[in-house]
Amino acid sequence: MLERLNQALELIERRLDREIDVAELARVAATSEYHLRRLFSALAGVPLSEYVRRRRLTVAGAEVLAGREPLLAIAVRYGYGSGEAFARAFRALHGVGPGEARRTGAALVAQPRLSFRLTVEGNSSMRYRVVDRPGFRVVGRKARVPLVHSGPNQAIVDFVRGIDPRDVERLEELSDDEPRGVVAVCDDLDPSRAEGTELDYYHGVITSADAPEGTVVLPVPEGTWAVFTTSGPVPRAIQELWRDVFTQWFPSNPYRSRPGPEILRTRMSPDGAEADAELWLPVEREGDRARG
Repeated sequence: MLERLNQALELIERRLDREIDVAELARVAATSEYHLRRLFSALAGVPLSEYVRRRRLTVAGAEVLAGREPLLAIAVRYGYGSGEAFARAFRALHGVGPGEARRTGAALVAQPRLSFRLTVEGNSSMRYRVVDRPGFRVVGRKARVPLVHSGPNQAIVDFVRGIDPRDVERLEELSDDEPRGVVAVCDDLDPSRAEGTELDYYHGVITSADAPEGTVVLPVPEGTWAVFTTSGPVPRAIQELWRDVFTQWFPSNPYRSRPGPEILRTRMSPDGAEADAELWLPVEREGDRARG
């Protein structure tokens, strides 16, 4: 898997001055577009689209400093329709406009080329199971919130705090399927998974019961799920579980992620410092029909 990802990275380098087709990258990586975006973001720590943007501006920056071509010609080569658009993007990465960089020989920011390598540490084992299950329903409260990669998501914290505890108790009584109890569900994420993009967050339960007034229903079709468990301090243990799933489990198992809601059930310790967590991710076996 990592070898094929590196082949996709090579293709990106050859196409920096042309349109890059994510579908073609996915074919080279022998996976779906959806899983490629998810896996790349987890491994690289940056969305695929952002990596491509930074690499283009890195190479463009070298050509700006070389001074051999007009700035507009460089802008057009790397996909910018105007000098103004190029200048804005250039300044956002390098902290200086292209014209000033050329005049002064300013120091620029460089996005290095990436390559993926497997490091085997063997210092922990991952507890997981794979289950096929029929369709089910999530019933609860819903909010549109920004994606936060690390640390608490304050928008979610504020949303959950704003729900009457009695309403949460009544919802929990309706739970009649796995994962049991109140769950956090993330759905309709932006394909780039960039920091600050929005997603639908549900605070609810898995149930076949009628939805109480004031709640919404998220129907989830049948499919295969990988279920991971962990215990430890919050939020660090849960964030490390997400990281390990994409950097360790997916590259070494014959599965890829597929579109669908991501479900997290947590059970907090009495002092609120630690938790037992169960993460449900929609998956499909490699080789199944691509859905991304």
